Amino acid sequence: MLILNSDEVRKALPMQEVIQAMKQAYASLSSGKANVPLRTRLPIPQHEAVSIFMPAYVQTDETEALAIKVVSIFPHNLTRGLPLIQAAVLALDPETGRVIALLEGGTITAIRTGAGSGAAIDILSRADSHVVAIFGAGAQGRTQLEAACTVREINKVWIFDSDTQRAEVFAKEMAGQGPIPQDVRLAATAREAVVDADIICTATTSTAPVFIDKDIKPGTHISAIGSYTPEMQEVPAETIQRARVIVDSRSAVLAESGDLIKPIQSGLFSESHVFAELGEIVLGEKAGRQSSDEITYFKSVGVAVQDTMAAQLALKNAQIMHLGQDLLF
Repeated sequence: MLILNSDEVRKALPMQEVIQAMKQAYASLSSGKANVPLRTRLPIPQHEAVSIFMPAYVQTDETEALAIKVVSIFPHNLTRGLPLIQAAVLALDPETGRVIALLEGGTITAIRTGAGSGAAIDILSRADSHVVAIFGAGAQGRTQLEAACTVREINKVWIFDSDTQRAEVFAKEMAGQGPIPQDVRLAATAREAVVDADIICTATTSTAPVFIDKDIKPGTHISAIGSYTPEMQEVPAETIQRARVIVDSRSAVLAESGDLIKPIQSGLFSESHVFAELGEIVLGEKAGRQSSDEITYFKSVGVAVQDTMAAQLALKNAQIMHLGQDLLF
């Protein structure tokens, strides 16, 4: 059994390659070639936390993959100096069920989530997008930014976080890294962040919209990866109402995301307002952006096919790069 730690997972998952893997994962999901049960959530009320179990079998034209991720979200970890998200991915041989690898899952989660948004940005945002706004200066915000800058020529970045000190650290550490420009600015207000943005990425745990609808300009693309419970909400309902709505998984988003659940419950629109899964657009079954003025909105709650495909890619690259520790199991 191969064990990959966080640094090794990061080395084995170049963003551009993971973005392509996410397109394959979404296509497999939408075509019915993946078996992905709804995740099992195990609340841990004493710590206001939750552990989530996410198995998936994925089949593509080239390969097949089998894995399960266990991800735990413990809000009080931040006060302990620990990451909010703790996770591990167990990879299995799809032909025999044999355990073949254990990978640090927090890094996989951050990278594959960023890459999922990167796939959506590549498909849905305007080709001439140059300014991105990031809401949330945590690990997820970092990979959102890396992915956006991987698929578009970004020359200016706005970062907004309720924790100003964390936003300052984010700006200092991310400026000039890889495809990210040197021009990474702190926004004093949400409006300052979005008013000039071509792409908005939200990666927060907010229970109320993090910006207001009237502040965004025509043609904006929004990738929203927070709001993974019915109580959470990042994007104004009015924005979603007038946007072309694309999701990673219809069933998962409609069961889990307050971004859509809340306006549907209030009667603002129905479930049919979800235009397509991203995989349907990858497969050419549905259309993406229709005009330069259209607002596009990609909602992701994360699906296990992403972890399974990311783990497979990491294992392939780990062999090539001689990464990890191989143990008898």
